[in-house]
Amino acid sequence: MITFQGGGPFEAHDDLDRELLERSGARTVAVLPTADAMENPALLVEAAKAWAQRVGSPVVEAVMVLQRSESTDAAAQQLRSADAVYVVGDSPLHLRSAIKDTPVMEALRERSAEGLVVAVGAAAAALCDPMTDPRGGAFTLGLGLVAGLALVTEAETWTEERMLRTRELAAELHEGCCLAIVPTTSALLLDGGRWDLRGDVQVIGDLP
Repeated sequence: MITFQGGGPFEAHDDLDRELLERSGARTVAVLPTADAMENPALLVEAAKAWAQRVGSPVVEAVMVLQRSESTDAAAQQLRSADAVYVVGDSPLHLRSAIKDTPVMEALRERSAEGLVVAVGAAAAALCDPMTDPRGGAFTLGLGLVAGLALVTEAETWTEERMLRTRELAAELHEGCCLAIVPTTSALLLDGGRWDLRGDVQVIGDLP
């Protein structure tokens, strides 16, 4: 199961998070704050611990992969040992460079097939392919956990000009690629090959 939340990690989706944890039976949650490495990833980990008390008290385990050299077999094993993985942070470009073609990325693929992966905000955009480039709204190579899908996350913060450019570029993408526009409080769930849209998600094209 994969869930892409528009934003607000450990703040904006408590009801959905409770549902996901109950459905998956998750009692341990690995937090991967790689996309926040250039800011303050420890704050996200602390927020996750407070969130856990609100949503059913899963055990939170921080997986502090902040640079590519830390994307090791040991970190990957931490992800495999958890029942659920939350991928959080604001820099999709850093997330991509830190985990592309590493054991950590392989572990995320395994967890999404066998358990629960939740990606929030810009980190969610990075796990798709193509990835929406935050520097201007164009498209670039993503990590491909889900192919044929591009995400605009925290959509309510985008300027009209930037959104228009992204929409125009999406129309030029090859056939079969979809753009999903996801405000902070909305989400997309992929479970068993079926999509479930929560909140005010706008989809342009056919979901993969």
